[in-house]
Amino acid sequence: MEKINYYLEVIIKNFLGFWALFSGFFFPFIVFLILFYESRLAIKNFGVIKFITTSTWDPVSQNFGGLTMITGTLISTFLAILIAAPVAIGIAIFITELAPNVLKGVISSAIELLAAIPSIIYGMWGFLVLSKFMRSYIEPFLQKIFSSIPWLGKLFSGSPTGIDVLTTSLVLSIMIIPFMASVVKDSFNLVPSVMKESAYSLGATKWEVIKDVVIPYTASGIAGGLILSTGRALGETMAVTFLAGNVVQIPTSLFSPFTTITVALANQFTEADTPLYLSSLFYLSFLLFILSFIILSLAKLMVLRLQKRWK
Repeated sequence: MEKINYYLEVIIKNFLGFWALFSGFFFPFIVFLILFYESRLAIKNFGVIKFITTSTWDPVSQNFGGLTMITGTLISTFLAILIAAPVAIGIAIFITELAPNVLKGVISSAIELLAAIPSIIYGMWGFLVLSKFMRSYIEPFLQKIFSSIPWLGKLFSGSPTGIDVLTTSLVLSIMIIPFMASVVKDSFNLVPSVMKESAYSLGATKWEVIKDVVIPYTASGIAGGLILSTGRALGETMAVTFLAGNVVQIPTSLFSPFTTITVALANQFTEADTPLYLSSLFYLSFLLFILSFIILSLAKLMVLRLQKRWK
């Protein structure tokens, strides 16, 4: 019986170890090799620096550059995280520290249900409902307030259409809030009660406990939610396809239509009728893969530094 348990333990250990290694290392490496292989023609023709610094995307003349798509991806992701992060952390604080026990389960379930909604539903809602509201009310209001302010007014210049950077980033932020809020909430629930009770006994207010005890203790959980949300925002396709406008240009204001790497891939992949065109699209996906890896690695490094500082 002991030998059976021993062999069973070895088999399970090796099985789990293989899949952990495969999903964490081998599979990303295989994807990297495939994307690089398919991109080799575009890399040979345009190189790296030229491709990422050229804004021209002309399938007719076979001249391709990924600057506009890369810029659009980074801008929409940054704005979505900027909007979502404080809201998600606020939701987690309310659920764990402020809400009555009757509401905690209801609000938690509602937030988690939002994460189950398919992205195309968010895109359709944004296109059919939110974009009209933004075009008619929110964007003219913002333009009226900020247009006269130097420098800041440029961000709100242009014609409000509702199909632009602002609406896209807002919908993206709504999509990623449930993921981040759920992770942060679970992290807050792991804070030992004795730590909070000790702070209260020393005369700390609820805000001081949240600020000086809960948040520093759960820094890794907050950052984990941020990293997960960043990955979701970088790779989002359908919602952005509905709302970005698919205009190959670098956005000059929040009201400018634009495009991203995922939008370009979704709209143009079936239209690629030449080897160089198809290879350039693979090159974009290859750059998105590398970009995601770099951003998430930097975020993880920042987390480690914050943990070291707070501890």
